[in-house]
Amino acid sequence: MPRFPSPLSGYGTAWSAKGRVLVGVFVLTVLLTVAGLAAWASGSGGQGHDDTGVPSPGSASVSESAPKPAPGTGSVPKPPQLADPLAYAKAAAVMLWSYDTRTTSRDQQLAGMNAWMTTETKYTDWSSLSAQVPDPVLWSRMADNAQYATAQITEAHFPSAFKQALAENPSAITEAYIYAVTVTGKQQISWKKGGGGAEDRSLTLAVQCRPSHDCSLVSLAPRVAP
Repeated sequence: MPRFPSPLSGYGTAWSAKGRVLVGVFVLTVLLTVAGLAAWASGSGGQGHDDTGVPSPGSASVSESAPKPAPGTGSVPKPPQLADPLAYAKAAAVMLWSYDTRTTSRDQQLAGMNAWMTTETKYTDWSSLSAQVPDPVLWSRMADNAQYATAQITEAHFPSAFKQALAENPSAITEAYIYAVTVTGKQQISWKKGGGGAEDRSLTLAVQCRPSHDCSLVSLAPRVAP
């Protein structure tokens, strides 16, 4: 039974060139060390996920642009108006781990996800998110099986390396206001004729929360530390 790939699956484990540039920016902002930059740039191909593996040929192209929303609202929630990076990351994880092929087209899914992204093109890495969505053929097969998923969040926290970097240089965050947040939870997947199952999920997100602005999503981030 095909399943919507979460950020922990093989989908999206290959980082785009822009994603690697974003990693460099993220490391400079968060870890503040040249050694960290070199390590992340060279190892970015598979360190943003708990699972390992090669991206499926059926996954979305990393260069894919977000389509305009198809008619209808679909099931993707609108981004919340939150100024707290932990709260926003929790909501974003629910959005990423939830879908409903019964009511939502693939284009609607992508467009809905894109609405959560920062509009600052210097930092946004849309390819790391769009790569989580199956290709049109697989999405269609999922829809044929009336497949959908819901998510519950267990907790969210700032990784220890991020907190240490902020403690050592509190002003570093003020360039981009990008926070690393690790979220854990559970995804419940269901399909017709009573099929279903549940899986534990964990991912690290880069969230931008500028002062006096709502938060937005930057990228699936490399994991910096537990």
